[in-house]
Parts: sequence; C-alpha cells; structure tokens
Amino acid sequence: MSAPLPADAVEQRLIPVLGQQIRVVVRWGTGIPLVLCNGIGAALEVFDPLLAALDPETTVVRFDVPGSGGSPNSPLPYGFPYLAAVLRAVLRKLGIRGQVDMLGLSWGGALAQQFAFQYPLRCRRLILVSTGTGVLMVPGHPRALLKMLTPRRFLDHRYAAGIAGELYGGTVRHDPAIVEQLFDRQLMAGSRIGYLHQLLAGSVWTSLFALPLIRQRTLILAGTDDPIIPVANARIMGRLLPHATVHLHAGGHVDLITNARELAPVIEAFRNERNERS
Repeated sequence: MSAPLPADAVEQRLIPVLGQQIRVVVRWGTGIPLVLCNGIGAALEVFDPLLAALDPETTVVRFDVPGSGGSPNSPLPYGFPYLAAVLRAVLRKLGIRGQVDMLGLSWGGALAQQFAFQYPLRCRRLILVSTGTGVLMVPGHPRALLKMLTPRRFLDHRYAAGIAGELYGGTVRHDPAIVEQLFDRQLMAGSRIGYLHQLLAGSVWTSLFALPLIRQRTLILAGTDDPIIPVANARIMGRLLPHATVHLHAGGHVDLITNARELAPVIEAFRNERNERS
C-alpha cells in the first residue's frame, strides 16, 4: 500500500471497495483527518467553500457515494451500515488507519452517525449539520420534502436557484444564485438511480434508539430557518446524545456551505477542544 502524499498535496482516486467504485479527493495535511459526508445527490465539490474556510493544514477526506458525482451506480440498493463499511474500507486503502473526525451534512449526517456507532474506535468526534434521526424525526415542510423526491435541482441549476429559498431557507433566501453557483461546481451530476438508492437508504433507517450509545463528543449545528430539518430535531438529538453540544444559528439547511466563513470557526473550535478523551 502506498503511503499518503506529503502535506498540502491533493490526491484524487477512484477506489474499488466492497463491490463499489468510490471517487475520493484528499487534501493531505496533519493531525486528525476530517471526513466530510455530503447531502443527498450532491457531489464532493459542493464542499469547496467549507474546505476553503477550514484550517489549510488539516487532512480532509471527501468522497462521492455510489451514483453521485464521479462514483458509478451501486449494482444494488444499499443501507447505511453497508455504506459505513464501504467508507471504513476506503479510509484503510488511503492509509488512514487511526481515528478520524466525522462531519455529516443532511443525508450525510445519517452516514456519520452510523459510522460513529458502528466503528467507535475509528471515530474520535462527530459533527452533525442540518440533520436528524432518519424516518423517526420531526418532518420538514411538506413542500420542501416534495421537491426533494427527485434530483432535478442537481440536473437543472436554474431550477435549483428558483426553489432555493423555499427549499433551503437561510442565506439563500436573499441570494438564491448562490445555489446555482454551488451546483455548477460539481464536475459530474449524479444519476437518477443513484439518487433513488440514497432515498431508499434513508427511508428505512433511524438512529433514534442508538444515539444514547454513541459516546463520542458531538457538535450539532442547526439553522433556525431550515425548511427541511426543523430545529426541533437538533434539540432532540442533543438530549439523546450523551456528550453533545448544540450550536444554533440563524441560517438554513445549507448555510454550512453558503456561510462557511461564519460556521467553519465553530467546527475548528470544537475539533481543537481538549478533554480527557481527546
């Protein structure tokens, strides 16, 4: 197995693991690596604004789940336990065998929770952004949820800008063009079958009963203007997770990306906190 590249290098690979081909981009650096798990249908480039706002010396791992971005479709539908195993295998092939910090945005928050529960020794800290507990959660606004049933916004970026305020809330209510520019960053749009597989994975999963067993220190970031994931979900998760800190902001569902300069320092401060379990 080849060693990781030097600090400040960027590596892009298509990694074969457990019957999948996973597109991965790593910005090699130092310290505990940060693994970013994206929202439904989104390619890893969507995280570019957050990456630019984070400590440039941090190792950051981004990836496309099967059927999104540059990762081919999965041969069969999958669940989050399987996808967590795929991610663990990806990290091993990258030469990352120690602990990582997991950050999950929206749908990716479910994967991050599953990884922390399934592989507690591999996950040091958990950062959950605009996410909930799966099928057993406080639902979002019906109009917003209906618009999420298809991947049209990823294929038609003008359409995405047109519905951005109603769908995502927060900063994009005032500047919906941000969303069009954000999706324009994606080198490749995902497939409809890949999007369907992601919907199916979320439709049969909940973390509600597992949260008390997740022992990692957890940061929960939630916007008070999020039509997809009402802020009540953050409060519920904060009560169920034994070592959780809830940070509320005035933004919406994707403010981690559209307002990264404000929220990235919150993430950095949490990752750099010292305690007896660090």
